[in-house]
Amino acid sequence: MSSANETTADPHSPARANGTFCPQTQRKFVLVAAILASALGFIDGSILAIAMPALRVDLGASLAEAQWISNAYALTLSALILAGGAAGDRFGLRRAFVTGIALFIAASLACAIALDPAMLVAFRAIQGIGAAIMVPGSLAIIAKAYPKQERGRAIGIWAAASALTTALGPVLGGFVLTTFGNGIWRAIFAINLPLGLISIYLLVAKIPADKPTEKRGLDLGGALLATLAFGSLAYGLTAMNGGGGAMLPAPAIVGGAVLLLVFILYERRQSEPMIDLGLFRIRAFAGANVATFFLYFALSANLFYLPTLLVAGWGLSEAEVGFIFLPLSASIALLSGPVGRWSDRIGPRFPIASGSLVVAIAFAGLALLTHAGIHNFWTGTFPLMALMGLGMAQVVSPLSTAVMTSVEDKDTGAASGINNAVSRVGGLIAVAAMGSLAAIVYARMTNGAAGIPGFGEPSSGLAADIDAVRVAASDSAFAAVAVITALLCLLSSVTAWLTVPGQASPWPKSDGSRN
Repeated sequence: MSSANETTADPHSPARANGTFCPQTQRKFVLVAAILASALGFIDGSILAIAMPALRVDLGASLAEAQWISNAYALTLSALILAGGAAGDRFGLRRAFVTGIALFIAASLACAIALDPAMLVAFRAIQGIGAAIMVPGSLAIIAKAYPKQERGRAIGIWAAASALTTALGPVLGGFVLTTFGNGIWRAIFAINLPLGLISIYLLVAKIPADKPTEKRGLDLGGALLATLAFGSLAYGLTAMNGGGGAMLPAPAIVGGAVLLLVFILYERRQSEPMIDLGLFRIRAFAGANVATFFLYFALSANLFYLPTLLVAGWGLSEAEVGFIFLPLSASIALLSGPVGRWSDRIGPRFPIASGSLVVAIAFAGLALLTHAGIHNFWTGTFPLMALMGLGMAQVVSPLSTAVMTSVEDKDTGAASGINNAVSRVGGLIAVAAMGSLAAIVYARMTNGAAGIPGFGEPSSGLAADIDAVRVAASDSAFAAVAVITALLCLLSSVTAWLTVPGQASPWPKSDGSRN
């Protein structure tokens, strides 16, 4: 038996004395492994958005297929993430974490060699299953490995490093795509192999195994129903742009709604449900999750379709477009700490409401910019994305605080997991619904003219007048998306103001009070 396991078995070891499974000398390996695993999920999604036009050219993918390349991953991740978190408690965090990473990188390699869009969609769904186990495990294993007095600092390092990789990933990925051409999109998935293998090595060779904390049920029935419900809804919303094959959108949407109702009834009857629906009786918890859904719906739609517009519509290079993710990640990394302390002082209501309003203004600015046909990236689009980043940095930490403080201490883990799932379901529905909206507006603007490629399809060799129609239609399509998402951010702001507790203003009155 290794010395690591002997240390864990010794009841007098420092690891046991401070209530963790991991000796102090080995905790740094937990942190590095968690950072690398987090980078896998963060980088994968952001670079894929930039690479989507190149991928569509290389595989001949339609808009609906492009939506499903994103949504197959989002579907299995959002539907299974709560079961994935429970797996860590049932089987041990290290074992579940390693399993999730291994499945994620195996599916990533399969994605890298996919021969057609259908294969890529299938492998992305498997990748999402791996992520559903891996994503909750990265933070949970840090919390279990570090004693309470050191946990905050470790999580801070993890968050800052994750934000840094999220910021640099699209920039480097965009540079590679610009330098090496369309076919290099496969390297986006292949790069997951070395990162994942290093993380697995550290977890297996340098970190002792932890013991399962409880024999929790995984509620696989609930996970299956959630997958079918959200999958049917996403399918129906995607089919609205004509990409649904033989099935009409209305039956799929109605079927998804029915399955969602069945899922709710099923969860209410379970002794160990995947989602504790009773938490939604708490006004602040329900309000924070509604605000989360609106906000992350808007964010996901813009971060998926804006790169498509810039690369395929405006003809910008991927290297240039990669910088649009930088302000978001940098703002969250730099400001989450100060904003968190501000939220602790005045309550989360004002930061969430005002931050959501700032994001709404940024998206409204994008709508005006694109509707007017102003193609100024560095003086127009980029500053608005920087404003969006400032707004999101104002929201992220207080939103987590609002969710966690709205429930009893015993329910904080469940509350955090539900909020995570809500944000990802918001992204899933956004890519499906807003893609159809963009396609409908684009088709209306082009009047079905022959020779004009579909929305988000790169083009070359078009006559100047036809290309002008294509670009104007692309601008109008994205402007429609930006208008809807700006309104949803406004709804998020209003919802937070009406439901989340906290002081109404951060500025004291003359009598020293704030309310």
